[in-house]
Amino acid sequence: MRAPYRVEVKVVEQRGKCDFGHRVGDVARFDGNGLEGKICWHSLCSMMYKIHGFLYGADYPWLEDKEIASHPCPDIKNPVLYEIRRVKNG
Repeated sequence: MRAPYRVEVKVVEQRGKCDFGHRVGDVARFDGNGLEGKICWHSLCSMMYKIHGFLYGADYPWLEDKEIASHPCPDIKNPVLYEIRRVKNG
């Protein structure tokens, strides 16, 4: 089954030293079948429920923009902040 959306995860802020090497502007793309780009395993595990929900049209009522969520890296000493964006498949 093809996901009705695709999801882009972009690094929008990075402080300290990210051991994975993430830098502002890095992007990973998900289409429901795979991943294009690279993303830290620890961050991916912590945000997977948002990515999966966005792929299949979930509505998160606390989001101001229903197509964009932010997500912090689990490393509190060297934080990376991600923007998770849902895009309709056309």
